[in-house]
Amino acid sequence: MNTATASLAEYAELGRTAYAMIGEMYPICRSITGKGVRDTLDILQRRIPLTRTEIASGTPVFDWTIPLEWSISAAYINDPAGNRIVDFREHNLHVVNYSVPVRARMPLGELRLHLHTLPAHPDWIPYRTTYYREAWGFCMTQRQCDALPDGDYEVCIDSRLAPGSLTLAECVVPGAVADEVLIYAHDCHPSLCNDNLAALALATLLAQRRALSTSRHYTWRFVFAPATIGSIAWLQLNEARVGLIRHGLVLASLGDRGALTYKRSRRGNAEIDRVCDYIVTTRHAGSSEDFSPYGYDERQFCSPGFNLPVGRLTRTPNGRYAEYHTSADNLDFVTAHALSDSLRACEAALTLLDTNGRYLNLSPRCEPRLGPRGLFNLVGGHSPGDFEHAVLWVLNQSDGESDLLAISQKARLDYSIVASAAAALVNAGLLRRLP
Repeated sequence: MNTATASLAEYAELGRTAYAMIGEMYPICRSITGKGVRDTLDILQRRIPLTRTEIASGTPVFDWTIPLEWSISAAYINDPAGNRIVDFREHNLHVVNYSVPVRARMPLGELRLHLHTLPAHPDWIPYRTTYYREAWGFCMTQRQCDALPDGDYEVCIDSRLAPGSLTLAECVVPGAVADEVLIYAHDCHPSLCNDNLAALALATLLAQRRALSTSRHYTWRFVFAPATIGSIAWLQLNEARVGLIRHGLVLASLGDRGALTYKRSRRGNAEIDRVCDYIVTTRHAGSSEDFSPYGYDERQFCSPGFNLPVGRLTRTPNGRYAEYHTSADNLDFVTAHALSDSLRACEAALTLLDTNGRYLNLSPRCEPRLGPRGLFNLVGGHSPGDFEHAVLWVLNQSDGESDLLAISQKARLDYSIVASAAAALVNAGLLRRLP
């Protein structure tokens, strides 16, 4: 199976599959630790094999420490008349994630100190967390908050913070070489479809399809872990072997209607940067932007002590759409069409990475005879086509310095034609791929 040749109809169906996966994961209350993450991984594991690693609470990971494991079974606010006005069971964003347990009665003035709203969007619930300090709170719509009457309120958060573990999960798809391409998606956000259930679904489908591909050069490592602390923990555990990572991509926010956006690695000119810039800007009418130390987990992989060639692919970047980290990031906000387009871009980039490389012309003194080898039209007198031009360009530029993507851009030929020409030249014994 050559996944690069999937039709638009096949990608449309895959977009619908990803959307259905998001719908299944959406109700689960996830956090940086706990049952919600594991239940989500169970859903992914029905499609791909996952190896899980549990890291105990209290374990140091660089300057951080794995926190206590959080679990929650119920949370609510009853108004002075006994009416339940906020209920965690109706929407898990209603509780500040990682809230400590509380059961109390308090006046409205005191309760307001623990309430979070979005005045600019009075019907949306914000997403808030308190991972690394002991606190509690509720999130509600501004409209709900404005309607609260004076009086004493009953407040309950039935949660637990106790020694446990943080879960990392990986799917490794072996290739012809041990060098790796790292694909990372965070799995800690609760009911937020674009951030980041879309990436979880697409990374799973990418792993599934990579495993079915008949030709894999690189080894592909798909990592699912909580944001920030997860990538830090993964890097701590894998510090001795990160040298195998030749390319990497953090996936996030890939289901909204915005155009694709690629964020370059800290290096700025790594092969993953050139590849994704080419795919996103020339094939998907998207854009690229330079690295910044704010964002998702690319900032850990690109920290100066590692400086790995890891970029980030999103549609609308984090913080640049109003629905970001709110209840409006729901099943109406993401679309199967956007998921299909994102998957197609991801797969094109991964296929390009797998086939791109530097080659050496094995017959560099003048042009070899191409006609008898089936690489050039034996009938003279007409202009060569794109494939024949690509053959000439690849032979001329394959001195071990330029890779196929650079050749395609210099020749102003589509990469797929140049890659096909290189494959034909290898089969003819005129070219070999360099390590």
